[in-house]
Amino acid sequence: MSGYVSEAVIRRLPAYNRHLHELEQEGVLQISSQELGERMQLTPSQIRQDINSFGGEGRQGFGYQVHELREHIRKIMGLTQRHRMVIIGAGRIGNAIANYDGFDHEGFTTVAMFDNDPEKWKQNGKIPVYDVSRMAERLPELEPDIAVLALPASAAQEMLNRLYEMGIRAVWNFTPVDLQYARDVAVVNVHMSDSLQILSYLMKHQND
Repeated sequence: MSGYVSEAVIRRLPAYNRHLHELEQEGVLQISSQELGERMQLTPSQIRQDINSFGGEGRQGFGYQVHELREHIRKIMGLTQRHRMVIIGAGRIGNAIANYDGFDHEGFTTVAMFDNDPEKWKQNGKIPVYDVSRMAERLPELEPDIAVLALPASAAQEMLNRLYEMGIRAVWNFTPVDLQYARDVAVVNVHMSDSLQILSYLMKHQND
């Protein structure tokens, strides 16, 4: 990667990966910034600026090699290696994440779930569900690099602290809580109600 990559560009990388994957499936070998911009609803100059910022290369008059660009983006995003996830919380959100096949196709494999409800300590399909009190025992053998928080908000901060002590440094947080964490931890929050509120705003102002 060359130079500084802004957070805005980083947040667009999954969209680049998705659209380029679709193009691969369609048999497209190369694409111009104009064509890619039309698919992604971005200007050609924005496409070129984004791709230049993370070290992608195009050819004047020929555009970008679709497979080459996608592999470059996947490498930047760390998607050329598999990631092992544990889900803390075997309720509706936790089970929805565990049962979604798309994550595994992108290299994210759920290896176990943890919950404090004895009625949930069983297999969820192929995924074992363990007593949350056994995390310290189980995590070394499971070797996860990502923890998914899908538990009650009141328990989220304490759980994050415990996971940190056990060596977890990447967290996907589905609880409606802004967690406090050390600088060496990567946390991505998924606040679903926030998205609905943004949608409500767009609906209200779409004709302004």
